[in-house]
Amino acid sequence: MERKGRVAGVLGRALRWAGWTAAYLLGLAALVLAGAWVWWQPEPQARGTEANGLWARHQWVGEPHTDAEYRAFGDLLKRNRITDVFFHAGPFEADGTVPAARYRYAPQLIEAMREYAPGVRAQAYLGQIRVVDGKGVIDLDDPAVRERVLESDAAFLDLGFDGVHYDFEPVYPDDRAFMTLMDQTRELTRRRGRLLSVALEQPTLADRLQPVYKALIPRTGAVHYPPRPTGDFLRAVAARADQVAIMTYDVSLPTRSLAGWHYARHTRATLELIGDRTTVFIGVPTYRPLMEWAEDQQVALRGVRRGIDGLDRPPRRPYGVAVYAGWTTRDDEWARYRSTWLPRTTESPAG
Repeated sequence: MERKGRVAGVLGRALRWAGWTAAYLLGLAALVLAGAWVWWQPEPQARGTEANGLWARHQWVGEPHTDAEYRAFGDLLKRNRITDVFFHAGPFEADGTVPAARYRYAPQLIEAMREYAPGVRAQAYLGQIRVVDGKGVIDLDDPAVRERVLESDAAFLDLGFDGVHYDFEPVYPDDRAFMTLMDQTRELTRRRGRLLSVALEQPTLADRLQPVYKALIPRTGAVHYPPRPTGDFLRAVAARADQVAIMTYDVSLPTRSLAGWHYARHTRATLELIGDRTTVFIGVPTYRPLMEWAEDQQVALRGVRRGIDGLDRPPRRPYGVAVYAGWTTRDDEWARYRSTWLPRTTESPAG
């Protein structure tokens, strides 16, 4: 009986500790949610800026369009003060090539852009799944593959594209082959007087956690530690690219205030880190995210504005948002973008 009593006492104390711990954690979560809600209430002061991007569907280069469709698209770009359009033109094949049939209508697109959206830069949006530990499609560690990627880039520049926009995923901070390709592409685009831009994942919340992720979550199969740019990596990319677009979306946070904090935090941190070095676009979604009730275009734009409000001074280089994506943006979302983001001026933006 005495032994049973001791066991019952131990179990009782353990249950009490578990209860206290659960209550503490719930209280802490409630404080975080309440604090985020209070922070989220004031209306941001910042408005839109000198540069705005748009990721556009592959059909613009892969399918025929009427003159009326080109004209309407040009009007949309001008009305919404888009300075750069990333036209999906790939993806790369495993060997670094892009079959010409995949972008057979690119010449007509470029001609229409010059006529109906003069001054708006049309960039070839090219990328592929990066080979990591034997998994993926394109192996950038192979110099021959990188050479064919450059040949493909040159072909798009020959067609009249104003730049090359890379989106290779995943890219880790220790990816030397990717940095080599960036160096090689920069030589090509600068020689031609064109742009090099790149889409990257959201930066790390804390660089010190990357070694922990790497140790605990090995890069094997479909599971790997997050391919988040560290501060040093982001600065190195910014030194090579004319523009950096941060894919800030897919937040997966449960409330609008927390999702807004995510956008504000990444906007401020990225602009403070590289805003003096290169043009920065903060990606905002118009597709339907997994947690649609928490993350949408309205939350993203408000969060970006709150992040800009938090800066001690504006960056020296142009900055703005990039809308993902052109094919998912409704008329009411474009109207909200104009009313909440664009500057209250009729002057043309400079990119």
